[in-house]
Amino acid sequence: MTNDAPIPLAPDGPSPSVPPLWGRVQVSADPHEAAEALGSDLMEQAHACVASMGDFHLALSGGSTPFPFYQSLMTDPMYRRLPWDRTHLWIVDERRVPFDHPKSNWRQIHEIIVDHSGIPPAQAHPIEAMEQDAAARYERALRAAFSRRAVTEQRLDFVLLGMGDNGHTASLFPQTAALRERKLLVCDCDGPTVTPPARVTMTYPLLNAARSVAVLALGSEKAPMIHRVATGSDDFIALPIKNIRPSGTLVWHLDRASAAPPNG
Repeated sequence: MTNDAPIPLAPDGPSPSVPPLWGRVQVSADPHEAAEALGSDLMEQAHACVASMGDFHLALSGGSTPFPFYQSLMTDPMYRRLPWDRTHLWIVDERRVPFDHPKSNWRQIHEIIVDHSGIPPAQAHPIEAMEQDAAARYERALRAAFSRRAVTEQRLDFVLLGMGDNGHTASLFPQTAALRERKLLVCDCDGPTVTPPARVTMTYPLLNAARSVAVLALGSEKAPMIHRVATGSDDFIALPIKNIRPSGTLVWHLDRASAAPPNG
């Protein structure tokens, strides 16, 4: 159920509230239903892009929230038709740690998706986070892959973002220089507000050029920040997710717990 359609009474309780966020807000009964709604959007976009352009550029985030969804992409029969052979898999951000480090986002995504999806190795694109010029290398890889398309289609097709308790998304943290980057597609992010270690992240210019962006925020611990983002007066320097304003579509995938108003 979304913020642009009537909300029927659910059989298992009252209708969920819909925070007044920009874009489309999809409030599901629970994390499983939210994952199904997200997966449906992903499937639709993947097949549309392959049909029209021959390939699909997908950027995924790390963190604990999306990993059950990633596992379902490999195990749920409804996703067997995902066109992995035509997909370029990118990572939204990475910690500056080796690939075999427990905190490596790519290690987890590789173990869940790359090892089991049949995606061609040349189409799985990690950030070489231990290289000094990791951000520049990743930008070159993105531009090289995009160059196979018409100029007007050189962008990510589907980006999955999360949201931290401090309002950060990707590795765009409050009060950091990365928030003001307007030319680079990928940059470093470090500073007092960044949870160590230092990061390499996609920037607003790349994320906001995407064809479709989904934000997955589940659970009651996300509710206070969802409410603050939806109703507060903070700018994007304080709450970086407030500057996710893609030229394409934006969908917030919430569950009842994360969408609940304070004291609701």
